Amino acid sequence: MRTQDGEFDLKIWSPEGGGPAVLVIQEIFGVGEYIEAVAGDLAGLGYVAAAPDMFWRLRPGWRAGHDDEGLAQSMDLASRFDPVTGVTDVAAAVDHLSRLPEVTGGVAVLGFCFGGTVAFASAAAITPAAVVSFYGSGVPAQLDLLDKIESPLQLHFGGQDPYIPAEQVAEVAAAVEGRPNVELHIQPDGGHAFHNRVAPRFHQPEPAERAWALAVEFLRKNLV
Repeated sequence: MRTQDGEFDLKIWSPEGGGPAVLVIQEIFGVGEYIEAVAGDLAGLGYVAAAPDMFWRLRPGWRAGHDDEGLAQSMDLASRFDPVTGVTDVAAAVDHLSRLPEVTGGVAVLGFCFGGTVAFASAAAITPAAVVSFYGSGVPAQLDLLDKIESPLQLHFGGQDPYIPAEQVAEVAAAVEGRPNVELHIQPDGGHAFHNRVAPRFHQPEPAERAWALAVEFLRKNLV
C-alpha cells in the first residue's frame, strides 16, 4: 500500500463474503510462515486478515528463520526500528482496511512479541475496534499510554517469559486493575512467543491453545 513516505507490502487474506478485519502485526522475524498461518486462521474464522511489512524502511520483505542467526539479525532490525513511524504505518493500514469493500465491520489490531508492543502503542494513537497484544516486551515501559487507550484491550503474557520478568508483568497487572476496557491474561506455564507454532524453540501448545481461545472470544465480542 502507498503512504506519503513510500510503499509497503500489506498482505490480505479475505474470507468469502468478507467480514470484520484484523491487522496482524509481525514478530521481529517478519511476515513469515507463522504470521501467515495466524492470518489464515483468522480468515477461517470469517475475518479479513492483513499483515503489514513493518520493517519495510529497513529490510523490505524480511522473513527470518527462528534460529540463532535469524534471531540476531531480527534483533538488530528491531533495535533500529522507529516506533513513531511504525505507529503511523499501522494507522495507515487500519485506515486502508476500513475502506475495503470486503471489510463489513470494525478493524482490530493483533500483535505478537515486537508486534504486541507496536499494537499497544498504536492503540494510544488510534482507536481500533479491539486490540490484542501477545507478550509485548515494550508494554511494561509504556504503561503511561493506558490513559490514552479507549479501545477494548486484551494483554497476554507468559509466567515463565525470560524477556519479560514477572516483576514487570506485576507492574502491568497493577496498572490495568480497575480499567473496564482492559483484560490481562497470564499463562503461568508460558514462556516467550509460546503461540508461535512454527518455532519449536518457543512453541508451547497448551498455553498457546488457552490464550488463543481467549483472543478469539475477545475478537468475536468486539468485532461486529
